[in-house]
Amino acid sequence: MSTPRRVEHQMTDKGYVPVYTTAVVEQPWADYTATEHDTWARLFRRQREILPGRACREFLDNLAALGMDDRAIPKFDDLNRHLGRATGWRLVGVEGLLPELTFFEHLAARQFPVTWWIRRPEQFDYISEPDLFHDLFGHVPLLMNPVFADYMQAYGAGGVRASGFGPESLAELTRLYWYTVEFGLIATPEGIRIYGSGIVSSKGESVHCLESDAPNRIGFDLKRVMRTRYRIDTYQKTYFVIDGFEDLFHATVDPDFAPIYRELAGHEPIPAGAVLPTDRVYHRGTGEGWLADGDV
Repeated sequence: MSTPRRVEHQMTDKGYVPVYTTAVVEQPWADYTATEHDTWARLFRRQREILPGRACREFLDNLAALGMDDRAIPKFDDLNRHLGRATGWRLVGVEGLLPELTFFEHLAARQFPVTWWIRRPEQFDYISEPDLFHDLFGHVPLLMNPVFADYMQAYGAGGVRASGFGPESLAELTRLYWYTVEFGLIATPEGIRIYGSGIVSSKGESVHCLESDAPNRIGFDLKRVMRTRYRIDTYQKTYFVIDGFEDLFHATVDPDFAPIYRELAGHEPIPAGAVLPTDRVYHRGTGEGWLADGDV
């Protein structure tokens, strides 16, 4: 293990430029400052207050089962004991954003990379990259769910294979991760709920994705999702709704993706805010506040 560094995106005259790292490091828990523990505590309390009735039951139940609370930044070793017993996953500390293939390889090995450092107080409401709060609070609870845990491993293995198909296929697989793991919604008997980590770790998007009239909410369809652009700088224009974690697992693990990549090759990506005639529409968004450019 190397000495942990804090590897962050760099601001340039063209905006933030991603900086990648591949190092696996020990969590320097004893070195966290009182300010860093306080940042965790305030973020935790804020999300824990607004998520009941918005986040899915599986997320809330497993957040409690992991023993996370607002007293201090959790220790990876403590969480790993819970994860190991439940699904065989473990957390590994990283310094920042990983290259795609490295990230896929970790997931395929049932290892979830967690950025060891937490955002600064001035980044409390927004940070342009994953930090410790996003990774731990947003991602780890659902790794306790056996079906979702298997989906994540299968996604990682699929990513390793997709790296051999070229950049277009990798972009399509990235969209799948974005619209499920990061910004996914799920239909439940109580109504549509949140499971995506990018939403449950964000106060504003936790409310916006369910209660705003602006975004589309559309039933999940694998090929449709893989063709759909997304936003990295604002709330999403479209959210996709799965019927259950089992459906997500089978929709994305059962098919051979090679024919899907060939089928989608050469097709233009779908704009982030588009609604197609074939879509299963839960809500057609008004588009209020949408930016005209910037879809990726």
